[in-house]
Amino acid sequence: MPRITIRRWLQIVLVVGVTVALLGAGDDARFNRLGHKLMCPCGCAEQLLECNHVGCAYSDGMRKELAAAVQTGASDDAILQQFAEKYGTTVLAAPTKHGFDIVAWIMPGVVLVSGAWLAVILIRKWKYRVAPAVQTSATAAQLDAFRARARQETEL
Repeated sequence: MPRITIRRWLQIVLVVGVTVALLGAGDDARFNRLGHKLMCPCGCAEQLLECNHVGCAYSDGMRKELAAAVQTGASDDAILQQFAEKYGTTVLAAPTKHGFDIVAWIMPGVVLVSGAWLAVILIRKWKYRVAPAVQTSATAAQLDAFRARARQETEL
């Protein structure tokens, strides 16, 4: 079995890297990527490219606008900003990562950690809770009578 030299490994890595870099480099891939970052404003709660409502007043026009914007060569951020200015920030599928929108990225983690912390506190509190001792003044004969009655009532 022949040994693979370092040069051959570098060639393999280069070919794989170029292949991965060139996958999805066309306008169609960019159109799809941007189309999935936008929401259809018709109220269907679908991404722009997934909205398939018959007679949707927005999706066809927005797809045409997106295709035209991709053809102009504008950057992805500029295209998304253009749609946000025209249709409002609710058209973005994910909130931006600046300004007050950072709260939308941080809050799920904060809520998860707070909930876990609260669960641990409650479990520890319940774990060490001691039930009060039941004091009975029943005699042994009365207890035997209660047990006999319970057995009689629970028989099939």
